[in-house]
Amino acid sequence: MKFLRNLAIAAVAALALTGPAPVQAQDTQQALSGDSVIETIKRRGVLKVGMATFVPWAMRDKDGNLIGFEIDVAKKVAEDMGVEVEFVPTAWDGIIPALISGKFDVIIGGMSVTPARNLTVNFTEPYAHSSVGTMANIGNSKDIVWPEGYNSTDVTFSCRRGATPCEYIKKHFPKATLRLFDDQNQVVQEVLNGNANIMLGSQPLPAFVIYDNPEVVFAATDTKIDPSDEAFALRKGDPDALNFFNNWIRLRTRDGWLEERHQYWFGGRPWADQVPD
Repeated sequence: MKFLRNLAIAAVAALALTGPAPVQAQDTQQALSGDSVIETIKRRGVLKVGMATFVPWAMRDKDGNLIGFEIDVAKKVAEDMGVEVEFVPTAWDGIIPALISGKFDVIIGGMSVTPARNLTVNFTEPYAHSSVGTMANIGNSKDIVWPEGYNSTDVTFSCRRGATPCEYIKKHFPKATLRLFDDQNQVVQEVLNGNANIMLGSQPLPAFVIYDNPEVVFAATDTKIDPSDEAFALRKGDPDALNFFNNWIRLRTRDGWLEERHQYWFGGRPWADQVPD
């Protein structure tokens, strides 16, 4: 009898320990789902996207409207979600803090995956790939040998503040002067005007500028520099959002949509007449 009584007590204790687990797991799942930016977007009916202008990722056309690869991507994501899209132009060096503070839901802006950034935000799977190119001023740089000649106190680089190439310049050309600008157009103009010797930027922008100004600027090297993967950036702690955007990228990679759009914007310039000279 004593044995049976002890067995019954043990069974009740085991039930007490195991019974609530499914309920607790369900509560946890509901809490995560409720906090997900995906649920916020669905309730709001609008996907808010953080981005910065950078040819041909995102730029203004002659009427002031945003166009570019990132713009197409964000619009397609919103369309597939059944919501509207709202773009939130943001200075590049402040775009991650703006994401974390809730200014927008996701960064879709040609952001390269780096360990330093990944400590602060979560990245999706890559949806694009790029490398850094060079654009140097012929007048003041044609006789400088790449790369050793550019690591000199006589050389000035220009770079968009917060962009990945800036860190590459600091690491590989520590003796050179580095001028930082918030707008990519300022970076380009600094080299075109001869105020800086060279800029490093994600391709194909350097190649496009050289094509338009062959008597002013040239490529210091044709070697691909610092190849990178670009991904969406999300706030940490949101597995539902990471799952959704990862699966969206897989789907649009598999059906060829991302490749077709990337080829349109990066494979040439059929869109050139849409943007100001």
